[in-house]
Amino acid sequence: MKGLVVTFLLTFGGAFVSLFNPFYGLLIYICFAIVRPEAMWFYSLPQGGNYSRIVAIGMLLGWAINGFGRWQLGRATAPTAFLLRYWAWSFIGSLACESQSVGWKFFEELSKIVLPFLVGVTTIHTPRQLRMLAWTIALSQGYLAWELNLSYYRGFNWLHGYNTPGGFGGMDNNCVAIAMTAGAGLALFLGLEAGRWWHKALAFFLALLQAHTVMFAFSRGGMLALCLMALVAFLLVPKRPVHYLYFLLAVALGLRLAGPEVRERFLTTFADPEQRDASAQSRLDLWAICWDMMLDQPVLGVGPDHFPLYVDDYSANKYPEGKEAHSLWLQIGAEQGFLGLGLLVGFYLITCWRLLPFTRRHYPLSDPFYRDIARAVIAGITGFAISGQFVSLEGLELPYYIILLGAVALKLAPVATLAPAPASAGAYAPSIASAK
Repeated sequence: MKGLVVTFLLTFGGAFVSLFNPFYGLLIYICFAIVRPEAMWFYSLPQGGNYSRIVAIGMLLGWAINGFGRWQLGRATAPTAFLLRYWAWSFIGSLACESQSVGWKFFEELSKIVLPFLVGVTTIHTPRQLRMLAWTIALSQGYLAWELNLSYYRGFNWLHGYNTPGGFGGMDNNCVAIAMTAGAGLALFLGLEAGRWWHKALAFFLALLQAHTVMFAFSRGGMLALCLMALVAFLLVPKRPVHYLYFLLAVALGLRLAGPEVRERFLTTFADPEQRDASAQSRLDLWAICWDMMLDQPVLGVGPDHFPLYVDDYSANKYPEGKEAHSLWLQIGAEQGFLGLGLLVGFYLITCWRLLPFTRRHYPLSDPFYRDIARAVIAGITGFAISGQFVSLEGLELPYYIILLGAVALKLAPVATLAPAPASAGAYAPSIASAK
């Protein structure tokens, strides 16, 4: 019953409020994209209610009524341009591909991500709004992890060995593990940044829930990414004794939560070819097929979401039609050519590159929260990028919204603070006048 009430209130209330302030519609839309109400509360919600679509319509109408936001994006212009070009390239690929229905479905799903991104980057104008977006993502991911953990401890693993087609909300164990890896990095840095003790405790708890979800998802790519994300996070934070304590505590908890079955499955990632299981070996075969497709169709690729349609031809019928490539990056390259792959990689890479100076402790910024967001984005996207090599997840929304946090931080940080202070100038505190 609670799911029915909450979903209906957020859906129709959010759609109405969005007409006046589309930012609130964006928060609800992102929450629904993560929690997936129809899957979370399938027992009480009418299926096919189009709850996210109703919120999206209100959000986009409000965005249009308010003049499509402000397009003075500053240093967020380049990431936004890369995303728009990738969107346009997908449109061209959908026009030129063999199966129009498959191509247009891919473009439609991508549009459901790109348009909210544009709403966010043009309507978020204050650090307070940026905090609200960051905590919306963290709390939504944490709530999903909470429910999955409850189910796991009650004896039913929703993500591994499930008996419902498609796993949770159409995502299998690998997709959920990748989202949890990126979300854990965000929650971790929100905890380090939080001033109140209960905010800090809540954020760390959310990060722990998501890390444990990766473990019982039994996703080798997710577990590898989680380890490397934690290492990157440790390298980015200032090295004070309390941070060493946090890191050691996180490692100890991780080792305690990772049982023998988790460790055994993770170690098969590094097995010799003679000992490698069929799943791991098939990934290598499918990656080789992706490379062959990229060489055959280097410009447009075989078409958006067309790898499953051609895999049997390229594998001499070893892999049946419908098989995914189990690699986001290689599958994008196979389906949309080298240019499409370059545009998507550039979207992530340029954002992280421009955020990298923000992570330095003595780098002048008007609000220290931008520094924490930069660290969270870099750590989370590092985990996503690594785990994305092991699974096809072209429609996963969360990494785009984490990059949205970074793009907004780039936009809001005053230009005057983006140049390091001269060595002889001492401490630098930008004034309001210098920031304009």
